[in-house]
Amino acid sequence: MSSGFVKTQDGTEIFYKDWGPRDAQPIVFHHGWPLSSDDWDTQMLFFLGHGYRVVAHDRRGHGRSTQVDTGHDMDHYAADAAAVAEHLDLRNAVHIGHSTGGGEVARYVAKFGQPQGRVAKAVLVSAVPPLMLKTPANPGGTPLEVFDGFRAALAANRAEFFHAVAAGPFYGFNRPGAKVSQPVIDNWWRQGMMGSALAHYQGIKAFSETDQTEDLKAIGVPTLVMQGDDDQVVPYTDAALLQIKLLKNGTSKIYKGFSHGMLTVNAETINPDLLAFVKA
Repeated sequence: MSSGFVKTQDGTEIFYKDWGPRDAQPIVFHHGWPLSSDDWDTQMLFFLGHGYRVVAHDRRGHGRSTQVDTGHDMDHYAADAAAVAEHLDLRNAVHIGHSTGGGEVARYVAKFGQPQGRVAKAVLVSAVPPLMLKTPANPGGTPLEVFDGFRAALAANRAEFFHAVAAGPFYGFNRPGAKVSQPVIDNWWRQGMMGSALAHYQGIKAFSETDQTEDLKAIGVPTLVMQGDDDQVVPYTDAALLQIKLLKNGTSKIYKGFSHGMLTVNAETINPDLLAFVKA
């Protein structure tokens, strides 16, 4: 099967795609909020063309996975990813996570992937760890009021809120002189609206308030940290620059002027860099 569903211990059905030779090294992709595995189309086709097995799943409540009303937290996200990896018996895998998916990767690798011996490398792209929320111990974080604003906007008019995110800060389309792509905006909106409003609402707490300092410290496999210095969603000074300090075996690449959505709008730069790290 090149796609299907995995049923988790709590009965949630997680949709996954599994393309390419089953004996090739797996590259596993973890999407951001509030999207789906479709956000990785460009990378999956790129790595498939280079002979890899490519796997991606829709997070619970997102995309085609079950719209459950429980488990919208980083522990369940990681356990669901583990269920996919175990169902497909993925070994020597490279796990690549974007934004919230980067948090999912960090917890999966630390809690499941490394102990089970399934992970070769990891990549955190514009990722949320160690902690997005501003606290006394994390003064460079984003104030709680910002995330409360996200929740209020989502509850009031999710369709309008999602369009504003995609058309504005996510891809840097709000910057002077930006080359705006309406189809890219439409595809982001389409993915978001496929999922559950409840999963997206509760997911804001998961990606903003989960302290993943210990997850990062526990990761021992080679890990690449990638982020743009014009990321308006996850500020790189409170993400990539802190991640690299906490990782035991990390390398980093900061891209001048790139946005949070650089995987899509700068794929011609990012994809070769990902391939070089996988091959190294």
